[in-house]
Amino acid sequence: MYESEGAWREVDAYFVDTLVPEDKALTDARESGRRTTMPQAEVAPNQGKLLAMLCRMSGATKVLEFGTLAGYSTIWLARAVGAGGHVTSLELEEHNAAIARANLEHAGVADRVDVIVGPAAESARRLVKEVKDGTAPYDFVFIDADKPSNPAYLEASLALTRPGSVIVIDNVVRNGAVTDPDSPDDRVQGVRTVLADIARDARLEATALQTVGSKGWDGFTIIRRTS
Repeated sequence: MYESEGAWREVDAYFVDTLVPEDKALTDARESGRRTTMPQAEVAPNQGKLLAMLCRMSGATKVLEFGTLAGYSTIWLARAVGAGGHVTSLELEEHNAAIARANLEHAGVADRVDVIVGPAAESARRLVKEVKDGTAPYDFVFIDADKPSNPAYLEASLALTRPGSVIVIDNVVRNGAVTDPDSPDDRVQGVRTVLADIARDARLEATALQTVGSKGWDGFTIIRRTS
């Protein structure tokens, strides 16, 4: 019984009930994910809290997020940076952005979040120009958008961060398919390519962890920029 997906969900529920109480703003945001273009694709509550804790532990006050959807993870990140911090979240679809903005308002963090609508790679290029022109770089980046574009999002993140910044990439296990070099799935190939890019880059130290739980079998990569 302990190897079943049902048991994974029960354990996640136990952890969340014990350690990760959600307020109404978070539960409403999670429920509203059903109305986005990718229903139930948001991170689990314990994963959201992990992102928030990583932000706090790294001292991040300026955060970039690739992929907003209903803004569930955005709320966690916005609360982590505090009233003096800021989150920029990149979202392809205006429909999703509208849902997210309402959720951010409900959570009381709309004043510290910008949701930018459009292809994330294009939006990131504009942000790179701002940083080159003197805007402060980002302390923390969460990449959770279309997986084939992961390599481009990592490249943009490196142009937007500084030594000491932290980058987290979600959904890197793909139910184990990440080990197949011949996978026809461009999401798998996007993950494999970005992992290879990380391994080759002397500026980065990283690890990847598998997870099981309410989101199935997946995992994430945590990267620290050293130089």
